[in-house]
Amino acid sequence: MSKPLKVLFLCTGNSARSILGEYLLRQLGGARFEALSAGSLPTGTVNPFALAVLKESYKIDATGARSKSWEEFEGTTFDFIITVCDNAREACPIWPGQPIVAHWGLPDPAATKGSDEDIKQAFQKTAFELRRRIELFTALPIEEMDQSSLIRSVNKIGVGHQPGP
Repeated sequence: MSKPLKVLFLCTGNSARSILGEYLLRQLGGARFEALSAGSLPTGTVNPFALAVLKESYKIDATGARSKSWEEFEGTTFDFIITVCDNAREACPIWPGQPIVAHWGLPDPAATKGSDEDIKQAFQKTAFELRRRIELFTALPIEEMDQSSLIRSVNKIGVGHQPGP
């Protein structure tokens, strides 16, 4: 087997959406992918609702997750960069090795106001949509696709999808 495809999920705070993406891809992608996440302005902490939803809904223990800056990966070559918020998309630096850059924007569940149950539901909705997108991504025959088809396919995953249940 060839080396795993390296995927970086980017967000502003690296506390919710990008963490969800990283850990869901780790679960769904197996040894085929190496999933990481970072933020342009990391909060320094992972949102506890992200950890709870990963554990309760997907049986993923993400206690080792940490909020980190994308500067930590400066000079690292990735195969895919996936932005999950508009701010990260706008501020995204140039990465070495010409990775495929896709935008899978989602509303920030951490910005949800209301009860803990309301916030948890927002996190569940975001995780559900990210999981659906990652399922589509991992189903792509990446190794058999030409570059332009791959770019179109990965970007299309993030377009026109409505959050789930």
